[in-house]
Amino acid sequence: MRVIIAAAGTAGHINPGIAIANKIKKEQNNSKIIFLGTTRGLENDLVNRAGYELKAVEAYGLSKKINLDSIKKNIKTLQGFKQARKIIQDFKPDIVIGTGGYICGSAITQAHRLKIPTLLHESNAFPGKAVKMLAGITDTVLVSFKDTIPRIKNAKNVVYTGTPVKNKKIEYTQAQRQDILKQEKLNLDMPIVLVFGGSQGARKINEAMIGIINNKLNMSYQVIWATGPKQYDIVKEELYKIGKDIANIDNMKILPYIYNMEEIMNISDLIVARSGAMTITEIANLGKASILIPLPNVSHDHQLYNARVLEKVNATKIILDKELSYENLNEAIINILQGNKITEMGINAQKIATKDVEDLIYREIIKLVNRRK
Repeated sequence: MRVIIAAAGTAGHINPGIAIANKIKKEQNNSKIIFLGTTRGLENDLVNRAGYELKAVEAYGLSKKINLDSIKKNIKTLQGFKQARKIIQDFKPDIVIGTGGYICGSAITQAHRLKIPTLLHESNAFPGKAVKMLAGITDTVLVSFKDTIPRIKNAKNVVYTGTPVKNKKIEYTQAQRQDILKQEKLNLDMPIVLVFGGSQGARKINEAMIGIINNKLNMSYQVIWATGPKQYDIVKEELYKIGKDIANIDNMKILPYIYNMEEIMNISDLIVARSGAMTITEIANLGKASILIPLPNVSHDHQLYNARVLEKVNATKIILDKELSYENLNEAIINILQGNKITEMGINAQKIATKDVEDLIYREIIKLVNRRK
């Protein structure tokens, strides 16, 4: 099978694409798969690390504003449609799949014009603009939440599958867990709190963590904290201002990005994060207690609705971004780590886990490819 996967921008778009690619390769090892992305996003790192070829295409959100910058971006985006068409014609895919980012516009549109089967995956409870615009020409739209189905009104075919993720539940032995902790230079006897703000980081979460450090509040728990690559130097400077060395803080390991996230999520006791669809899915699959801080000012508050999926089953504590402080974050961490609460929340999280996601997605891919033959 020959497949093009369009995914760009954040890990929330790219990692589901990689998970789909890995499933295809598992089922059909001789498959040829390439990714379409931009030159700006995390795809330039994550796709290559996953072992796939990335071809760059110009893609920006089309803006109605009239200024020099928006005009330049609109022109580049239109050029990107031609670039995408040429790549598709040269590669001759059996199917083109979009998992998120502006790149999906040119990839899906040009594949449709060339009469190549198309598939889109929407991870969030509320569909994004790209999915709404492209649903009418896309052969199949896959969604992560059942509530999303009636929100895509013009789609030819909508199928509930859940979100494909790279990070799976691993049952480590006590010895294996201890080996990982030693490698990460973590205390064997203290609970582990994993903190991250998505692939780009989250300023408000980072500020709250600096407050926890400055007031020495994490004496009863240890933290693995991913600041986001673009914010690492900012955090380093802010810690320096309060007399702290980012590489030498008690009970704290601070990184720009966590590449072995599957390992770290599995050994962690509590997860503090934004509430992207992929994060929600992984928390549920791994059965982890969580504190979620939904990203504000996004379309339809989709991260808040994502978080409420876990809140409904008493598996998470939601703190709104505008209400987040180091005091209430630390209070929530301490409260969950006490007694049986952390175990109960983890068990509750597993209630919403979707099984066999990759199998369901692969089945829909095969349907479209076989239909063309």
